Amino acid sequence: MNVVEPEEWLAARKELEVREQELEAAREAVRTARRQLPVKRVDKPYVFRGADGEAGLLDLFDGRRQLIVYHFMFDPSWPQGCKWCSYLVDNIGHLSHLHVRDTSLVLMSRATIEQILPFRERMGWTFPWYSSHDTDFNTDFQATQDNMEQGGVSVFLRDGDTVYHTYSAFGESTDVLHTMDNYLDLTPSGRGDNMNWLRHHDRY
Repeated sequence: MNVVEPEEWLAARKELEVREQELEAAREAVRTARRQLPVKRVDKPYVFRGADGEAGLLDLFDGRRQLIVYHFMFDPSWPQGCKWCSYLVDNIGHLSHLHVRDTSLVLMSRATIEQILPFRERMGWTFPWYSSHDTDFNTDFQATQDNMEQGGVSVFLRDGDTVYHTYSAFGESTDVLHTMDNYLDLTPSGRGDNMNWLRHHDRY
């Protein structure tokens, strides 16, 4: 810990602010490039299962133009959902802020809906959550590769009844979604060197 006088602290803070502004400019350039990615049409007739029964990909939009699918790691052989994905979902805000921007968000897992719903209730979540069990959805969108799960996000755009895949990200590319870590990045201790402390929120 480096203790300095107020004038020296202010000078150091202003120097860091310049670097933060440079970083934000780089982030905006990436956001622009992401919006300009080409799209690909999705024609496969996926059938998912949710709390209210079967649904196709078009149904997940719930009448909106854009759809964000979070690939929540929950293998059918697991007794519960991934703690890392749970940490991320704990950070999702009120969906009305997405809905007003013509965007829906759902969770998707390979576990059966009979596995998903009790875990969702345990976690106290109400987000729409669907099972892609017995479909190719996870492998088609790289959320399952070589029988290994990975958390990630895929984005879709609807034009009438036609659906396009616009974006997918996994691993470090989804860091922006971990808002709790972004808060910790503002602190002296940061997010730390490991995540050995992480548990499902009802297990602390």
